[in-house]
Amino acid sequence: ELTQVECFIEKNAKQHSPKDYLLLQTVPGIGRILALTILYEIGNIQRFPSVQHFASYSRLVKCKAESAGKQYGTSGNKIGNAHLKWAFSEAAVLYLRGNEKAQKYLARLQKRMSKAKALSALAHKLGRCVYFMLRNNTVFDEHRFLPQ
Repeated sequence: ELTQVECFIEKNAKQHSPKDYLLLQTVPGIGRILALTILYEIGNIQRFPSVQHFASYSRLVKCKAESAGKQYGTSGNKIGNAHLKWAFSEAAVLYLRGNEKAQKYLARLQKRMSKAKALSALAHKLGRCVYFMLRNNTVFDEHRFLPQ
């Protein structure tokens, strides 16, 4: 039954925005289900004026409570779209699978931070990449994503 539901949803997604759906699938680690999740949770990418707004909406950055230069912790951790956070986190883990260049990049990040924070940083980088891919209608370019 699940396969039939997935096929039905995929057919409808191809009718709504087939180009965006195919663009998302050019990213290693983003398959059919993650592409559909990202596509439908984002809606129209043009509604985000900048990549910072998109990252904030996707829960890829931390919220800060600050007033008069003083920080009061991180209130508002639940602000944003939890489904996008999940999708980009899953995509980051799947991107690492069998990709030596990405694993070396993660090892470099782990020299500065913990493994969990490094994975979050990679998910944030993937989110920014997806934003620009959908905004500019370009396919994924690994040479630009992970420069030497």
